[in-house]
Amino acid sequence: MAVLKHIVSKNANYGESLDYLLFQHDERTKKPILNEHGQMILREEYYLDGLNCEPMLFDKECERLNDQYHKNQTYDEIKSHHYIISFDPADRDECGLTGEKAQELGLEYARKNFPGHQALVCTHTDGHNGSGNIHVHIVINSLRKYDIPKEGYMERNSDCLAGYKHHLTNNYLRHLQKSLMDICHRENLHQVDLLSPSENKIKNREYYASRYGQEKLDKLNEQILADGLTPRKTTFQTQKQYLRDAITEISHTAKDVEDFKKQLYEKYQIVVTEHRGRFSYLHPEREKNITGRALGTKYEKDYLQQQFESNHRTPNIHPDISSDPMDILFIKSNLRLVIDLQNCVKAQQSQAYARKVKLTNLQEMAKTIAYVQEHEYDTREILEDKFSSVKERTSNSRKQLNEYSCAMKSHFRKFGNQSSGTRKSPILCLMTYPFLFGYWSRPCRICGA
Repeated sequence: MAVLKHIVSKNANYGESLDYLLFQHDERTKKPILNEHGQMILREEYYLDGLNCEPMLFDKECERLNDQYHKNQTYDEIKSHHYIISFDPADRDECGLTGEKAQELGLEYARKNFPGHQALVCTHTDGHNGSGNIHVHIVINSLRKYDIPKEGYMERNSDCLAGYKHHLTNNYLRHLQKSLMDICHRENLHQVDLLSPSENKIKNREYYASRYGQEKLDKLNEQILADGLTPRKTTFQTQKQYLRDAITEISHTAKDVEDFKKQLYEKYQIVVTEHRGRFSYLHPEREKNITGRALGTKYEKDYLQQQFESNHRTPNIHPDISSDPMDILFIKSNLRLVIDLQNCVKAQQSQAYARKVKLTNLQEMAKTIAYVQEHEYDTREILEDKFSSVKERTSNSRKQLNEYSCAMKSHFRKFGNQSSGTRKSPILCLMTYPFLFGYWSRPCRICGA
């Protein structure tokens, strides 16, 4: 499935784009990889062409055009646009896609959709993160060099004139996506519908956060295993993925919206907000909601309501805990005296916050030990006896409170019949109940009792 990715750059050094296409770079830091002599290493296989420019002089020609029209002179202007066409890894084996063929398709795509712009078209066959998929980079100068015919997707008259900048609108983006789909269908390559909203919407930023978070978690688990312990968590979850997994699980059992909100909060501490017919979700570690649209179509209100209706027709099948006695040991609890570092996304992304959490956890554990020693809870039996005693006292207090509530209601009914028409608050009659305050109070100013 070929996908289209768009990146804007405000970097005035156009030569760095050319260096990235020609030389090997670290995918995480985006810095060039150097050999033992401190020199950049050329990529093993690449195909490079230029449109409306000489590819090796792309940076100089772009700067000359910018000076001619007095554009792209300030730091906050977008200097270039970077489009990436990433083909499915199966296209290489099943469809016979090669680097030369991908370069031809990339040149065709660039000539059709970015005419008038200075552009670099470069194909890499090494893939990303070892995937081995073939992908085409198209880097264009944001300033247009030649006049072009006006197309239907262009919203402004200046979108076809030389000396004006590339303007990507929603209509333009849909045109680019449809153009890519047409090429893939014509060449019998794997392709998905790019025009329809995604069921699981994972953007580039979330993808890298998940990838780097997994790397940090793997390093942490290696240290835990080296100490002879078993790590509690082996898979990293972003905050959005945490919401997706929780919503997917609860949506299969919830009968309506209220039940859905209740289960999400009780089990995962996720708050669901409904505004203008849309759902948004508050992660336990966030202060700002995440909309259902940002998660994908499967997490929006319309889809979930259809799921709730189907749940009404399908009876719930609860697992039998007695069949596996170990399941009862993994009941999720809302009690949290310390923060779980392996499940805390913020702690895994920030070492400073992780150190702060460790200190806080040590303080909480020290307070717990001091409390246990102070109250002489030496054994589990003593703690259980104390708990039973407190539970019994709580039950007796609740019964006594119910009796007081009944007495207050009867008094208010009696007082309301005797003092009908008065404008003074009947709350003053609470002072006539000495058992509520522990001492005899002055008489009520209304009824004199």
